[in-house]
Amino acid sequence: MFKKILIANRGEIALRVIRTAREMGVKTVVVYSTADEKSLPVLLADESVCVGPPASNQSYLNIPNILSAALMTGAEGIHPGYGFMAENPDFAEMCREHGITFIGPTPESMRALGSKAGGREIAAMSNVPVVPGTGVLDTVDDALLAAKQIGYPVLLKASAGGGGRGQKVIRTQEELAKGFAQAQEEARLYFGDPAIIMEKFLEEFRHVEVQVMGDGQGHVIHIGERDCSIQRRNQKLIEEAPSTLPDTLRQEILAAGVRLAKHVNYAGAGTLEFIVDRDGNYYFMEMNTRIQVEHCVSEEISGLDFVKLQLEIAAGYGLKLQQEDVVLRGHAIECRLNAEDPDKDFRPAAGKIDDVHFAGGPGVRVDSHCYTGYVIPPHYDSLIGKLIVHHDTREQAIARMKRALEETVIQGPKTTIPLYVKIMDNPFYKRGAVMTNFLKTRMEM
Repeated sequence: MFKKILIANRGEIALRVIRTAREMGVKTVVVYSTADEKSLPVLLADESVCVGPPASNQSYLNIPNILSAALMTGAEGIHPGYGFMAENPDFAEMCREHGITFIGPTPESMRALGSKAGGREIAAMSNVPVVPGTGVLDTVDDALLAAKQIGYPVLLKASAGGGGRGQKVIRTQEELAKGFAQAQEEARLYFGDPAIIMEKFLEEFRHVEVQVMGDGQGHVIHIGERDCSIQRRNQKLIEEAPSTLPDTLRQEILAAGVRLAKHVNYAGAGTLEFIVDRDGNYYFMEMNTRIQVEHCVSEEISGLDFVKLQLEIAAGYGLKLQQEDVVLRGHAIECRLNAEDPDKDFRPAAGKIDDVHFAGGPGVRVDSHCYTGYVIPPHYDSLIGKLIVHHDTREQAIARMKRALEETVIQGPKTTIPLYVKIMDNPFYKRGAVMTNFLKTRMEM
């Protein structure tokens, strides 16, 4: 096992990795920007190294500084968390060249799966259905021809990215020229790659994802699926496991996820994202070659520590679990506690947390790096933390989540907590009638 690892991330995921590493007897180094000097990961890690000013491209995306910090402190591996360097194959390659283990998949797997265009090709080779669409479109004329063949509405997507960035819904030919240029520019701005693909836009669907673990030698298991349909601007707000899909459809999607991951000899934790339409047809969207924000709900129903599994696989211990060893129990729900104002189109609300009290009690888990007096920086995402509950049934989990939300007090910034209380009371949500347009069509905002 590693003696020391470096965590190339910030916030709650950095703290999450520190906690598991400490329980395993592994020392930790956390890198940080000057904006995060007083964050909990910096205070709790065995060592910390400042790698730059607040701007991400000068700190958390600064490869030379991060590698220098790892070499200077004697870290044997780098855990990238999610976001920032987590899905950067060049960074993983440079770790390898410097004799540092990248705690994640190989650069080869990341390159194969890292773009949406590449993921579509591998899905086709793995006999996994994909939404009708294209590879990378070079010009607007190519896009116009593709849209005519696919049929409007269509969705333009950044091939290299996620999180709703670089996405444009196009409903008419007149919208396409302007929308194509905008999507390219947004993709270039956020991901450094203007490549755009096109898919048929489905008006209403569920977002379901499969959690997998692989050993890099062809052994891949799934750890159930999650429903992540409740979103704003293509970004997730609430996740739960398992989904409420019919069991036959669930098993088909789980098998498809494992089949695709095996095709690339996947190593470590990964998530395959699918959409499911109203008729029960499912399509592969993309694979996230990292641990997910919402991994917690899958941990709660499986009793497994995903970061521990990541470290064991990266350290060469392999994946000892067989599929039959994975036993899923009960139901888990996660609400992302964001410093945002739902009444003002989820406008970010950075600033000082004057007081905070997180819920507790049976079946309640909180993953957060925040504390009373902590100042939420305006430079990064607005996540304050994640509130996760687990219970025997979905109905009981919803009741527990409502109780936990009402116990949680965060004074200072506006938060998404009041919205989540309303959702827990919503009759559509209670019966599992969730689609990605839930907030627009089934909630009074």
